[in-house]
Amino acid sequence: MSEGSKPVIVGQRRWMANVANVAAWAAGLLFFFPVFWMVITSFKTEQNAQTEIPNLHLNAGLERFRDVTKSAPGTLTFVKAFGTSATVVLVSTLIVLILAVPAAYALAIRQVTKWRDVLLFFISTKFLPIAAAILPLYTISQKLHLLDTKAVLIIVYVSMNLPLAVWMLRSFFAEVPRDLLEAAEIDGAGFFSRLRNVLLPIVAPGISATALLCFIFAWNEFFLAVNLTSFKSQTIPIWVTTMISTRGQFLAKLSAASTLACIPVVLAGWVAQKRLVRGLTMGAVK
Repeated sequence: MSEGSKPVIVGQRRWMANVANVAAWAAGLLFFFPVFWMVITSFKTEQNAQTEIPNLHLNAGLERFRDVTKSAPGTLTFVKAFGTSATVVLVSTLIVLILAVPAAYALAIRQVTKWRDVLLFFISTKFLPIAAAILPLYTISQKLHLLDTKAVLIIVYVSMNLPLAVWMLRSFFAEVPRDLLEAAEIDGAGFFSRLRNVLLPIVAPGISATALLCFIFAWNEFFLAVNLTSFKSQTIPIWVTTMISTRGQFLAKLSAASTLACIPVVLAGWVAQKRLVRGLTMGAVK
């Protein structure tokens, strides 16, 4: 390669990198725009929200948020739905982690017999469309008197997220150097000591990423919640749909309700962003 061609190649690479950066920003803005417009619409009056020509007349202040958090007696309130969702999601995510960590350890570190078949069994539970499983789930819940309770949502959310958590955590555990565990064992560390002091600190980013994804999936789940609950244990996604009435779709109120529903997930992602990025990229570079 001649000396004169090197600056040309470097210039081409920089140009391609700039094009890739512009494309990435354009894609990010494209995906973010609906969320941005939802937040903007929540600060409008209903009249301005439903105009044919988009506008930025944010003259309603926090009025729409006050409207959606004030409910008539006997209707589903924001506080009640938020409390139900928070309880169900946090408890189910905690149970998933308690069950998934030892399972992933057994599949990655102390591999059980036919561990590939076990992994296939876990992921095969995700093959069935949830609409095909709702009838037996409803019948079993009815027989056990669990309909319209937090318990039934916790059970189904654990079963929904556990296969994903085991698969993710297994990949994180598989990246842990075996020499560290063997050295700790030689030093006399017991099983729980190795797990607590050696293994868990290394895979903590992966556990955080797994917990956040389970949290998001459970928080946003609608189909199971709307079919297995009626009033006492309805969650935030169901509360959002109450903004749609027979009088029509009130876009400003619906946007305000959706914005409130998104806040916990956004905050959770913001708090765990460093661990999330590190966890999702564990094992990507050798």
